[in-house]
Amino acid sequence: MSKAKLLIIGFIWPEPNSSAAGGRMMQLIDLFLKRKFEVIYASPAKYSENAEDLEHLGITQKQIQVNNSEFDEFLKKEQPTHVLFDRFMMEEQFGWRVAEHCPEAIRILDTEDLHFLRKARQQAYKEKKTFKKKYLYTDIAKREIASILRTDISLIISKSEMNLLVNEFKVNKNLLLYLPFLLKPMKDNDIQNLPSFEERQNFISIGNFLHAPNWDKTLFLKEEIWPLIKKELPEAELHVYGAYTSQKVEQLHNQQQGFLIKGRAPNAIDAIKQARVLLGPLRFGAGLKGKFIDAMRAGTPSITTTVGAEGLCGDLPWCGEIANSPDEIAKQAILLYKMPKRWKIGQKNGFKIINQRFQRRVFAANFFKRVKKLESDLNLHRQQNFVGQILMHHTTQSTKYMSLWIESKNKTSS
Repeated sequence: MSKAKLLIIGFIWPEPNSSAAGGRMMQLIDLFLKRKFEVIYASPAKYSENAEDLEHLGITQKQIQVNNSEFDEFLKKEQPTHVLFDRFMMEEQFGWRVAEHCPEAIRILDTEDLHFLRKARQQAYKEKKTFKKKYLYTDIAKREIASILRTDISLIISKSEMNLLVNEFKVNKNLLLYLPFLLKPMKDNDIQNLPSFEERQNFISIGNFLHAPNWDKTLFLKEEIWPLIKKELPEAELHVYGAYTSQKVEQLHNQQQGFLIKGRAPNAIDAIKQARVLLGPLRFGAGLKGKFIDAMRAGTPSITTTVGAEGLCGDLPWCGEIANSPDEIAKQAILLYKMPKRWKIGQKNGFKIINQRFQRRVFAANFFKRVKKLESDLNLHRQQNFVGQILMHHTTQSTKYMSLWIESKNKTSS
C-alpha cells in the first residue's frame, strides 16, 4: 500500500505569528505529520517573507495558478490520497480538478470560520441594525454551503457554527466535524512561570489588520472606549499590536493619549504576557478568535463582546468579562485592571477553558477516526450525499468550461 499523501491547497502561505488562521493551519499540518503523511502545500498566493518555512518540516512547497491546466498535470503526477482545501474559495477554484483527476482522494474543507456569517454580521453592523437571520441568506452563503456539500467532510471550528449549519441550513451532520483549536494542556509549571498581577502593567490589543473585525475593533477602542479608561487610569497605556499595519492604522498612534501602535509582535504570547488586561471588543466576526486563546495561554484576562467570546468558553465562565457597550466595556476593564482577586479568577477561568475545551489529544483522535471511516466507506458516503454529487456535477461542468475559456483567453493575449 502506498504512503498516505496529503495535498493542502492554501488560500495563503501560513503565517502563525500573524493570524489565528496561520496557527490553525500549522496545527492541522502537525496532525498529519504525526500520522506519517507525506505533505505537499500548494498555493496560488504570492509567497510571504513572514510565512512559516514548511520545507524545514519536510513539506514540499508548490506555487500553483488558478485557471491553468498545469495544475492537472501536477495532480496526475502526485496522486494525493487526501486533499485539504483551505477555505471554500480554494475548493471553488480547484475542487473540480481534484474530483476529475484524483476521484478517490478524500476531499476535506477547512472552513476556518463561516465567511458568510462574518459578512452577514458586518453588513448588519454597517447598516446600524440588529443582526437577524435575513442577513445570512446571501450569495456568499450559497457559495460556501455549496462547497461544504461538495466535499467529503468539512472542519468546523465553532459549535455555534455547527448548530447554524445543521439547524438553519439543514446540512447533514455526516458532512461536518467539529474541530476547534488543538492545544496542549496548561500544566502547573507553565502557570507558575507566568508573570504575576503585580509584575504586569498596561492594556494590550492584538490582531491582524488585514482582517476587517480587527480594524473596526481598533477604531472602537480609539474613539469610544479608551478615552473612558484613560480618564480613570491616567498612567495606563494601550499597546496595539497587529501584522500589516497601514498608514490609516499608524495615524491612530498618540503618545499623549497612551494609545500606542506597536505593529507586528515578534511573538504574540510573549507580548500579551507583559500586559495586565487584553481588550478585544469585536463588533462583528465569526469562528474562534485566536487572540483570546493566546491571552489565556499568557495568563492575561480579557474583555470582549458576546461576538468575541462566541464558541470559546461554552458553559464555563469567561476568562475576564463580557460586555457590549462602550461604557460597560470600559467599566469592566478598569475593575479587572485594579482588582487582583477578580483578575486571578479571570486568569484561572482561562486555564480551565483551554484544559477542558481544546485538548488536542481528544480532537485529533476524533478527526482521524472520521478520516478512517471515510477511507473505508468513501463510495457509500458519497452516495448518501446525493445533493453534493449534483452540485459537483454542475460545478464541474460550469467551472471547468469557464476556467478553460479563461486559460485560452490568457494564452491568446500573452
